[in-house]
Amino acid sequence: METRPEIFIDLLKQLISTPSLSKEEDKTADIIENFFTSKSIEVERVKNNIIARNQHFDTSKPTILLNSHHDTVKPNISWKKDPFSPLVEDGNLYGLGSNDAGGCLVSLMAAFVHFYDKQDLKYNLILAATAEEEISGKNGVELILPNLGKIDFAIVGEPTLLQMAVAEKGLMVLDCISRGKSGHAARGEGENAIYKAIDDINWFRNYQFENTSENLGDIKMSVTVINAGTQHNVVPDECRFVVDVRSTDAYSNDEILEIISTHVDCEVVPRSTRLQPSGLPENHVLHQCAMDLNIKTYGSPTLSDQALMPFPSVKIGPGDSARSHTADEYIGIDEIEEGIALYIKLLDKILG
Repeated sequence: METRPEIFIDLLKQLISTPSLSKEEDKTADIIENFFTSKSIEVERVKNNIIARNQHFDTSKPTILLNSHHDTVKPNISWKKDPFSPLVEDGNLYGLGSNDAGGCLVSLMAAFVHFYDKQDLKYNLILAATAEEEISGKNGVELILPNLGKIDFAIVGEPTLLQMAVAEKGLMVLDCISRGKSGHAARGEGENAIYKAIDDINWFRNYQFENTSENLGDIKMSVTVINAGTQHNVVPDECRFVVDVRSTDAYSNDEILEIISTHVDCEVVPRSTRLQPSGLPENHVLHQCAMDLNIKTYGSPTLSDQALMPFPSVKIGPGDSARSHTADEYIGIDEIEEGIALYIKLLDKILG
């Protein structure tokens, strides 16, 4: 099938022109669905997620998932250009979602179309254009996992300057409560919950986990919100604080939570443990492909839908993560062309 970059750049312009904030992606899902059906490629739609499989899908073969998202964050007030009017200027395509992650999505779609009707591939291909990535929502990639069958590994499209993230940090947000006993401040009565919280906060600030990730370094814990007290002369009986935990593949989120719970006195309640860290096994075929194609590998501190995938995955794509969620977001036309070419080269080494 034809995979000229111009076709997919025009598709990206359509996506930019169509607002697709998280949980409001139905119109861009329509565009992606119509694009595939116009090429006689059958799709499965699950809410605002679009799934396509290669023509000669064989359940006896292993399967690769190609995934990127079509939802965006809200445009911030610093935009000077119209975020929903695609504009090509000096070789760059401007518009909300152009860099994160529209360029990656259309590049993956181009690679999928390139291999769609080829026979005798070593792996099946599934392309999933998903929703709610920007909010780690439950109606995105997590929703469609049961529809995909067994996935052997995934290539996730995110802007990485075409470098390969072979590991990614996970996330836990902890709500912590230190409890004391109220009393009159003038008489020094009661048990001050703030002082108790300070001890635990210092532990979060200074604790070093025994294991360190080769690609992601140390686990990072940051106290980001604190609330306590009702008035100046009452010793507070409760202090609540929030801890942001960026986990690594040295531990699972559940293991980290268990270690924390044995070291602090406060009550610790995770909002979720579902956003897990990931790391690609050292002997994985994607490591060899990266070496053969001179693709730089690294560990990513930023969260993506990899956190919801219970199988090996990497993150790679055109564009630059530093441009994500910024005003006047853009991606280079040449970056998209290079992204398409690299995805095809990468898959050609795996599928051939």
